[in-house]
Order: sequence, then structure tokens, then C-alpha cells
Amino acid sequence: MKNNSMKLALCGMLTALATAGMFLTNLIPIASYTLPAIGGALTVIAVLEVGKSWAWSVYIAASLLSVLVAVDKEAVAMFVLFFGYYPIIKANLEQLKKKYLVWLAKLSVFNLSMILEFWLALHLLGVPAESFTLFGLYLPWVFLLVGNIAFLLYDYCISCGILIYWKRLHPFIRKWLRLK
Repeated sequence: MKNNSMKLALCGMLTALATAGMFLTNLIPIASYTLPAIGGALTVIAVLEVGKSWAWSVYIAASLLSVLVAVDKEAVAMFVLFFGYYPIIKANLEQLKKKYLVWLAKLSVFNLSMILEFWLALHLLGVPAESFTLFGLYLPWVFLLVGNIAFLLYDYCISCGILIYWKRLHPFIRKWLRLK
């Protein structure tokens, strides 16, 4: 029983931190992409410490709470449609046998998520399509290209963050949780 209580406490703290980050998008509008990415990165801790099923609960709870507390619905959409769950499925994608399939799968997940987010911004959030055109150039394609480059950097940073976390913080968290 104590073991599950500690897992629940950790997941509750991670959910609260992710939700607080999403709330901060109200106060720091320039962080509409950064804070969802950081909130999603917190799910890595849940994956490493207590497993994927607990990490999914952190993602779902943080997503639901973010819908309620965050005013920046585009940031919420970014968290719900990509950043919140990507760190959880990252390990599964990296288990593919061929390296090019790994990258194809990762980029497919990212691009499908971003296209869905753009579609929802147009149709649910009511963002006018004309606002995405500048000097005759349709900007979503430019955003998607730049987004792919940013995604590759994000994926690399998540991988580096996992290594640093595992070497430096994991022993302390594991001891605190008393899981092994």
C-alpha cells in the first residue's frame, strides 16, 4: 500500500507541475510552446520511476486540468495533441529495428499532431485562415518546416535529459520512493 501511495504522490506532484506550467501560459504568452514542452517532459520522470501506465495518468490528468485552467487554448492543444504524450511513446518508437523507421515514425507522429492542431485552431478556435498568409506566402508550411527542425532538437534534448536525470536524480528519487 505504501508503495502505491508514493507512486500516487509522485504522479500528483508531476501533474501539478505540468498543470502549473500550462497555467503560466496565461501570464507568459511568449512561452506558449515552451511550457507545454516542459510539461510534457515531466512525464518522462513518471515513465522512468513508476512506469508508463502511471505516466499516462499524469498526462490525462494534466490535460484535463489544463483545459480548465489555461486560457491559452493553443498551448493546451499543443500539450494534449503532442507534448504531453510524446515522451511516453518515445521509447516505443525507438525500439523499431531500423534507424530510418525510428525517425520516420517520430516525424510522422509530430507532423500528424501539428496538422491536427492547426486544423483545430482553424475550425474549433476560430483562427481566421487569412491570418496565416504573409506577402502571398502560406505560413503554415513554413511553420511546419521550422517545427520539424525544432522537434528534432526537442527529441535530442529529451534524450539528453533522460540520461542526465538517470545518472544524477534517479538514485535520490528511487531512494525517496523506496521502490527498490
